[in-house]
Amino acid sequence: MSKLPLVEGVLKYVREDNISFSMPGHKNGRGFFTTLKGKELMDNFINCDITEVDGVDNLHKAEGIIKESSELLSKFYGSEKSYFLVNGSTSGNLIMIFSSFNEGEKIIVDRNCHKSVFNGIIMRKLKPVYIKNIIDTEYNAPFSIDMEHFFKVIQENKDAKGIILTYPNYYGVCFDIEKVIKEAQKNNMKVLIDSAHGAHFGANDNLPKSAVKAKADMVVVSAHKTLASVTQTAFLHVNNKEDIDKVNFYFSVFSSTSPSYLFMCTMDYARYYLESYGEKDYDNLIYLADKYRKRIEKIDHINIISREYVRKNYDYDLDPTRYILNLDKGYNGNLLLDYLREKSIQCEMSDTFNLVLIFSLFNTEEEFQYLYNTLKECDIFKFKANSIELVNNYHIPKEQILPYEAMEKRKRRVRISEAVGCICGENVIPYPPGIPIIMMGEMIDKDIINMLEYYIENHINILGIDENKITILE
Repeated sequence: MSKLPLVEGVLKYVREDNISFSMPGHKNGRGFFTTLKGKELMDNFINCDITEVDGVDNLHKAEGIIKESSELLSKFYGSEKSYFLVNGSTSGNLIMIFSSFNEGEKIIVDRNCHKSVFNGIIMRKLKPVYIKNIIDTEYNAPFSIDMEHFFKVIQENKDAKGIILTYPNYYGVCFDIEKVIKEAQKNNMKVLIDSAHGAHFGANDNLPKSAVKAKADMVVVSAHKTLASVTQTAFLHVNNKEDIDKVNFYFSVFSSTSPSYLFMCTMDYARYYLESYGEKDYDNLIYLADKYRKRIEKIDHINIISREYVRKNYDYDLDPTRYILNLDKGYNGNLLLDYLREKSIQCEMSDTFNLVLIFSLFNTEEEFQYLYNTLKECDIFKFKANSIELVNNYHIPKEQILPYEAMEKRKRRVRISEAVGCICGENVIPYPPGIPIIMMGEMIDKDIINMLEYYIENHINILGIDENKITILE
């Protein structure tokens, strides 16, 4: 047994020297070595692991270099005030929720939000009303919110204090954010956007619209996902001056009192690089992604969902700096993911039919070419498997008690077949597509059981289900 299992395991992965089509956006450190200042930062990286000594400011009372850097960040993104988050977008979501809503208030929520949003709803004792998501049946891929359902929910819940939405989703799909914000604000609802995957939006006109520039009340973005910043770094942007005092307080609540200067330096660098080189470099990246998308689509049984398809069929947008690499029915995306890893290509994730590849400004044409060659030369028939279609016609179950109330109740586990009519005691989420089937506090009905049995029969991993048992309230 190793005396340093974590260290040796990570070093083993590093020695594989995989091509990174996944997070983080610095792509194996390459993003820091493209400029003299970035290289100097890396050469002194461990020496930058300091604390709040004289001359380097304090994140919780920024008056010097951190304040100056935060102001540059705010100016670039176009917010009233921006914050460095050393606890990731998770802390940003909690800050947004606690700053915007009081206990017991009703909010409208994207059913496909990050789990930190659901946790915040429980912690703040809020009353959620959910918006359905669309699953595209042609490509069997999870898309964004159902806009028709969104407008219906808004009209039926005008007493809601705000909405929380994901923009873009993991697959890079974006709803019409300006239309959503206009409708919500017309009804005096605050708009909070988890834009974790959209930190680069706004750097180039060929990217989807920035949620910050669209004037959502608050927006959180993960710097590490697409920019030259280390994992666990994020930005929070606030557009409403009236919210800033509360945000300042909850920022101190949900942020470490020993923030990493390493993290903050890379966030400052990420903004600098995006501001200095983003417009031109994204032109090049989008060109490369489109060039090789057209080549890859000529390979039998492999497709890449296009921006044009998303715009035409849903009036959505799609981030052109990632691929939703789609396989024909009868082929398995998870098997292809494993194969590409064997060929030293690290993709971000897969589901039954799709692979998600995330690019950044630091991927090279040689890497795109290698991806194309690897796909072209592979024996696609190795990835044949039973088709497992994602369930599209799901419904949102009836809420019996609020999520925070369900947390306090006694629970037990029963067989799925015995759970009809019971109240769910744990969030149940099939992955893929990551959209919850049922949340704690909601009624388990026959349709829910049928959906769960469908996923189980097709060997889909379901969070909240173990050995065909589900947690219910006693």
